[in-house]
Amino acid sequence: MQQGPRPNFNRGRNPNFRREQQQEHRTNRMIRVPEIRLVGDNVEPGVYRTDEALRMAEDQGLDLVEISPNAAPPVCRIIDYNKFLYEKKKKEKEMKANAHKSEVKEIRFTPNTDDHDFDFKAKHAEKFLKEGNKVKTYVQFKGRAIMFKERGELILLKFAERLAEVGALEGMPLMEGKRMIAIFAPKSAKKKPGGEKAPKEPREPREGGEQAAPAPAPARRPIEIKYANRPPADKPAEDKPAGNN
Repeated sequence: MQQGPRPNFNRGRNPNFRREQQQEHRTNRMIRVPEIRLVGDNVEPGVYRTDEALRMAEDQGLDLVEISPNAAPPVCRIIDYNKFLYEKKKKEKEMKANAHKSEVKEIRFTPNTDDHDFDFKAKHAEKFLKEGNKVKTYVQFKGRAIMFKERGELILLKFAERLAEVGALEGMPLMEGKRMIAIFAPKSAKKKPGGEKAPKEPREPREGGEQAAPAPAPARRPIEIKYANRPPADKPAEDKPAGNN
């Protein structure tokens, strides 16, 4: 049994339909609005009829590219479309490379961390903070090590002092379960324009030609460790009277 000719479902469809779906922008004959706003080089900016703008593009051997389809009327440029796409992708790549996503880096200690391991991790933390990342530091207590919380306190206090120039504590160290956690945020370096240091003010000489002694540095406040659900400290034992010999 012979079958009749298969119907042509593509009859009457726009031959540029598939091309329009593949292109990011409408160009040349794909632009079907009656008038457009023309911008760019080698043209007088203003509103033109679309067919007139197409003739101008053809005379220059370039393309009419619709860059703002939602404007009223749509905004177009006369440019080489391939060059336009290349410059656009290049600019997006540069913006992506310059964009920095801040991350939270974790550094783990134990109550028995030695000096060598401490220095190694401190250098990594300094690098992370200089790159603009936060640093989450914690001391992990396992088993009976939870009895040695004081060692964890000393490690975090020493770590905070080591990172004082590049990082600042967001909050006081806190016990969470079997971890003592401290989070550091990067410090923004404030530099004067030109990178020049401010000149020091001359000291007023004392009588007899002696220089005035420098002012003492302000006292540094100790960092206080806070605990979650920490039981109150035991009361001090009362003094017992001495017994008779």
